[in-house]
Amino acid sequence: MKGMIGLEIHTYITTKEKLFCRCAASRERGLKENVNVCPICTAQPGAKPLAPNSEAVRKAIMLGLMLGCKINSKVKWMRKHYDWPDLPKGYQTTQSGAHSIPLGVNGEFNGIRISSMHLEEDPASWEPKTGQVDYNRSGLPLVEIVTSPDFKFAQEVGEWLKKLVHALSYLKIVESDAGVKVDVNVNIPGKTQRVEVKNINSIENVETAIEYELERQSKEGSVRETRRFDETNGKTLSMRKKEAQDDYKFIADPDLNEINISNHLVEKIKKDIPELPEVKLEKLVKKFKINEGDAKVLAVNLDIVEFFERVAGKIDARFALPWITVELLRVLNWNKKRLHEVDIKAEHFITLLNLVKSKRITELQAKQIINKFVPKSFDPSKAEGKIDDEAELKMVIGVVIKKNKKAVDDYKSGDLKALNFLMGEVMKETDRRADYKITLGILKKMLK
Repeated sequence: MKGMIGLEIHTYITTKEKLFCRCAASRERGLKENVNVCPICTAQPGAKPLAPNSEAVRKAIMLGLMLGCKINSKVKWMRKHYDWPDLPKGYQTTQSGAHSIPLGVNGEFNGIRISSMHLEEDPASWEPKTGQVDYNRSGLPLVEIVTSPDFKFAQEVGEWLKKLVHALSYLKIVESDAGVKVDVNVNIPGKTQRVEVKNINSIENVETAIEYELERQSKEGSVRETRRFDETNGKTLSMRKKEAQDDYKFIADPDLNEINISNHLVEKIKKDIPELPEVKLEKLVKKFKINEGDAKVLAVNLDIVEFFERVAGKIDARFALPWITVELLRVLNWNKKRLHEVDIKAEHFITLLNLVKSKRITELQAKQIINKFVPKSFDPSKAEGKIDDEAELKMVIGVVIKKNKKAVDDYKSGDLKALNFLMGEVMKETDRRADYKITLGILKKMLK
């Protein structure tokens, strides 16, 4: 069903410290409650905010530039007042609201207009059932991205959000495991009033909530209100009447000065923005002559695609491709690591592939060496070469046949799996150095 849909997207900026104090900015799962706290982020009487975290400001500017926004030279901090247990001081410090000057305005990303984007502090974490408030999260730097109501369909929203999350991962400025939290504004043009659905925490749920809300509004109509999404039942439920900006009593924060952002700083940050996924994808296909499917596998992760570019600059790209998209990713996934979390040098990987290409080592040897590249790679040029001497291989195969009489009998009885078993035993005996083709030929002859 067709509607008028706009988004308010929240994502955490990665910094060492919170936005207005020096407490550690950690979202570590299982962290003990209220350990990263101080009088500022718990709103103790008389506590004043420190100057805003410059790292958070710089990273937010980079995000705004990626979204094509104009970065304002002067940015106000505002107080957004509301009464909620997760906000003990009674207001949230933000760059949004009436009379505000947000960090970035008038952008565009993948065909959707960006009205504004700004920094703000995260409230604490409140558990309504127990009444417990955890202030570890209070004061973490958030960026809110506000789109124009340019979306018409739920699926269109989902596809756009996937591209946005992918692009954000390339910037390396947002928490990779935090995802996004989305507020959806939706109505049927000319028929219903705008409804906001708050705090949806997955792209799949965003699509489901939009589809449900459009269907509900087409049958029941709507009033201006705020609703929440019930993930269990796939429905939206009423929370409260929709507040207007005046209800939040926005005022400029007297404890914080305006942020002055120079053109020089903006231009400097602009140079640090990496090529985004769609640019990388096109470049991989054209420059390295690889198919689009393989290019998409590489382009999922900026670290992987940059690693491939370094390797493919020194060795045939199509030869290197499966060693990165299959073998390197296999080892990283097995160790539950991302490439930036380990120390694998491109020059070591290039040396390894050259050893395989020149047939100095076997592919099985190379795979074993890659296994050992985590957590830190090493020069593989000293690895023992492959064994292709027939006399030496016959001796090893003879030992294997003697040790595995049952497998030999099974093979002679027609069980081809026994041949694979015997080949595996030869590879174990030679530490995977045996030339596969030569070994297989000798093994078959000796079994006769």
